[in-house]
Amino acid sequence: MTRITLILAETSLEIIPQEIRNDKIIYSFYKKKAKLPEQTLLDQSYHHKAILKLNQPEKRGRPDIAHFSLLEATSIPLYFKDQLDVYLHTIDDQVISIGKKVRLPKIYERFVGLIEQLYTNKNISYQGKELLRLSKGSLESLLNEIKPSVVIGLSRIGKHSSYEEVSEYGLKYERPAFVIGGFARGHFSEKNQGLMNNVFSVSEYGLESHVVVSRILYETEKFLDTS
Repeated sequence: MTRITLILAETSLEIIPQEIRNDKIIYSFYKKKAKLPEQTLLDQSYHHKAILKLNQPEKRGRPDIAHFSLLEATSIPLYFKDQLDVYLHTIDDQVISIGKKVRLPKIYERFVGLIEQLYTNKNISYQGKELLRLSKGSLESLLNEIKPSVVIGLSRIGKHSSYEEVSEYGLKYERPAFVIGGFARGHFSEKNQGLMNNVFSVSEYGLESHVVVSRILYETEKFLDTS
């Protein structure tokens, strides 16, 4: 049976990095929230000026991108029928594995709390069932572990195509992996792009990640006749 893998790569999701934990903005934020920085997600809404001091600031502090994209991926028949595996690779090389039939919080603040709990405990389980797992790992190590038949990237700088054509191409293989950037601006790193067999562009516009996730999975469902 064909099995689809979705990977949100270089995602703007991370705990406040060590190099800015003493920044005045960061310090006042986690003191006000009564939280430790190593238990707090970096967020552009609160930490913008501090984020500008980091490398690749355009790829930092947007956990909302992961939230919207994961809600799209885990709210469809393809996922309900256990034909879709979902992974999130972060900008600082962490990997979050999404379990089967997980119902993620729709309220953003609850999602943030869940992910902060995951960073602390490394695993979220319920009644003996693993829902989320966090582990250290690069995109390369993740791909080596799951061993997809083909790795397909979606990026504005890829070969011009359509969602339908990309899905049809992927489904020529038994275990295709679709890799979508989990950041607001920019492109995949050269190293990560080099891991992909093909990179396609499905729009002349810089579409948000969750839009690309929903459309590529919808076209895939159509080919698989999943309803």
